[in-house]
Amino acid sequence: MKFIENGNVTSPGGFTAAGAVGGVKPSNTTKRDIMMIASDTVCTAAGVFTKNLVKSSAVVLTKKNLENGTAQAVIANSGNANTCNADGMEKAGRMCELAADALGIDKSDVIVASTGVIGQVLPIEPFERTVPQLAGIMSKEGGTDAAEAIMTTDTVKKEAAVEIELDGKKVTIGVIAKGSGMIHINMGTMLSFVTTDAAISAEMLHSALTEAVDVSYNMVSIDGDTSTNDTLVILANGKAGNEEITTRGADYRTFTDALTALCRVMAKKLAADGEGATKLMICKVSGAKTTGDAKTAAKSVICSSLVKAMIFGEDANAGRILCALGYSGCDIDVDLIDVSFSSDGGSISVCEKGSMLAFDEELAKKVLCEKEITILVELNEGSGEAEAYGCDLTYDYVKINGDYRT
Repeated sequence: MKFIENGNVTSPGGFTAAGAVGGVKPSNTTKRDIMMIASDTVCTAAGVFTKNLVKSSAVVLTKKNLENGTAQAVIANSGNANTCNADGMEKAGRMCELAADALGIDKSDVIVASTGVIGQVLPIEPFERTVPQLAGIMSKEGGTDAAEAIMTTDTVKKEAAVEIELDGKKVTIGVIAKGSGMIHINMGTMLSFVTTDAAISAEMLHSALTEAVDVSYNMVSIDGDTSTNDTLVILANGKAGNEEITTRGADYRTFTDALTALCRVMAKKLAADGEGATKLMICKVSGAKTTGDAKTAAKSVICSSLVKAMIFGEDANAGRILCALGYSGCDIDVDLIDVSFSSDGGSISVCEKGSMLAFDEELAKKVLCEKEITILVELNEGSGEAEAYGCDLTYDYVKINGDYRT
């Protein structure tokens, strides 16, 4: 497996994309905010979505469109979530119709997604103006414009791609994603679209996606808020020419491992770009009784507001980590826990067998001043392990969200 330099959703064969300024927000005249991705043939497809009971109409319609396990295109917008609106389903349906008409495909094969402010009516006029234009500029170079068009408070575009070999054929998997705030993924606002030219059945595609998401996107938390719009969809058009994956054999494992690696890269990109964030925070838990316990413990640490504030302040206060582990709900012997911090600035142990250690504060500051901090938790009770991804909690997070709507 190798990562492709400047790879994205148009790296796999048969996919094109575009993004354009549509003016979904009346004040927007410069930022791309509507995008489309399309395959030149119908794809097998699968998706995972928010578990929030309040869902965007786009999520509801996309789940319906994916019931037959096929799709051929994606249309998405930023600037408006199309959530909690009386005409939300009508607008989501119209977006699908516009994309289908412009691309010459069936509207039931269109994935629709929206992100932005909740509870504001989605204007349809920007789509009626822009979608035909998008169809005219779809290209292999348009993937990065599509990535830009789904950004809201994101500060950087998030895109990647990998190459693997299946059945002697080169197979490519590409991805774009957005997400900066309202992220406590449980399948923030998190949108991600994955494309591949692998030949794989819808059933195996859904299985692979579920496996990958469980240890990547679902291990991310920025602020503890599960969005109403979380959508992760994968389309596979079979252009690579490998023998179709229909069982959980060796090729399935190779494909799933590559998809997982790709999703983990994107999970870290999402966490690092959390609203107001200055540091990526990774918690690696080992020695748990079960993998489930390790995942719960790791997520409890990166979800803790006190731990997040501690990382921002570069204060090696391991008591906050022990506290988060203690209320995680896992069956943990607190007298066995070891904790250390690691970064490009070095590493330092701060807790052994549940008791705080005397440590060099100057070294601790050096470790915690880096952009990526790893919290290492050893539970010393078994072989379960997991890692979770988050970011520090800063003053800017409150500034961004205090007046997000206005």
